Amino acid sequence: MTLLRPRASRYVVSKMAEELGSSATATAASSSTTTSTTSSSWAKTRSLWPSVLRWIPTSTDHIIAAEKRLLSIVKTPYVQEKVDIGTGPPGSKVRWFRSSSDEPRFINTVTFDSKEGSPTLVMVHGYAASQGFFFRNFDALASRFKVIAIDQLGWGGSSRPDFTCKSTEETEAWFIDSFEAWRKSKNLSNFILLGHSFGGYVAAKYALKHPEHVQHLILVGSAGFSSEAEHKSEWLTRFRATWKGALLNHLWESNFTPQKIVRGLGPWGPNLVQRYTSARFGTRSSGETLTEEESKLLTDYIYHTLAAKASGELCLKYIFSFGAFARMPLLQSASEWKVPTTFIYGVHDWMNYQGAQEARKHMKVPCEIIRVPQGGHFVFMENPEGFHSAVFYACRRYLSRNPDNESLPEGLIPA
Repeated sequence: MTLLRPRASRYVVSKMAEELGSSATATAASSSTTTSTTSSSWAKTRSLWPSVLRWIPTSTDHIIAAEKRLLSIVKTPYVQEKVDIGTGPPGSKVRWFRSSSDEPRFINTVTFDSKEGSPTLVMVHGYAASQGFFFRNFDALASRFKVIAIDQLGWGGSSRPDFTCKSTEETEAWFIDSFEAWRKSKNLSNFILLGHSFGGYVAAKYALKHPEHVQHLILVGSAGFSSEAEHKSEWLTRFRATWKGALLNHLWESNFTPQKIVRGLGPWGPNLVQRYTSARFGTRSSGETLTEEESKLLTDYIYHTLAAKASGELCLKYIFSFGAFARMPLLQSASEWKVPTTFIYGVHDWMNYQGAQEARKHMKVPCEIIRVPQGGHFVFMENPEGFHSAVFYACRRYLSRNPDNESLPEGLIPA
């Protein structure tokens, strides 16, 4: 069955070509840089050097400092903590501590002040992102929820253990089991779980495995609904036969990531990130653009989270095949869904909402699909007010005394 229109799938691959192919030369020129495999002791020693003396001017301390600067825009008080998730599930064959170090791992977590009795909303970021990407949303959401945002294991300010997974099953367990260990450490249950893009994929897989803890699932521009076999794209097959398609497919299967470009450029990496941020959330934004201060702080934050040691980012080829098709698509599990779900998409999102529509046909739980105008894949940043309205509506049964009398807010589009 076809879940993505040919035009949409071409755009996905075109984006990949733009972000990966155009930078291959620069990365190859810098391939001698081996920071992703630097030993733990060397990384600690290097972190003591002044930034100006490092080829890659970042460290864990830089990430947390950049996070604090970005969140200084947020008015709601918050607490930042490193939540210990231990060294792995006892007896499990899939552990996130299988590396040169067996030190305890932690999940970087921020919790915002809220009114007593407010429902808990846990927010999970997408690929190549971290919890600070939600900086435009924390104030509004904290007015009605107890908001907790995390950096997934291997990203942002969380631990970055060596990524040793060799299969899709192991890779999914890396994220699901570490999130469950975090939940236990926080003693949470009965929370609303929101995930964006790849974070939506992780959130959905977690809810499938641990539905007893999730009240409601909100998937924002979620990835991972269709597989390449289901899509049967003739255009993608033809593209693979070209030299550019063959190159990109090789880079994908070699686990080449955009972060490697940033690291390879060393001290010129921040400038590349600045150009990307200005274009993605400025001239190419489909909605509200960032202010000069927001752009500056977000650029700084993105750079430090991307340039740090490679870890969770290496999941890419195990979760998706070339063209962003899931190897174990969510659609195959739609009939097993046990948690009420709301899908939110920006009208201009390159993740096609038709995948959610197809999944809804097989789901046996309440399911809504909401499209937000003036927003793309980062709808929560491009149209924050519309996004907040969609979230509040999705959670009306936990926020309103008369949820059945509430109608979809003006401007939002049902699908």
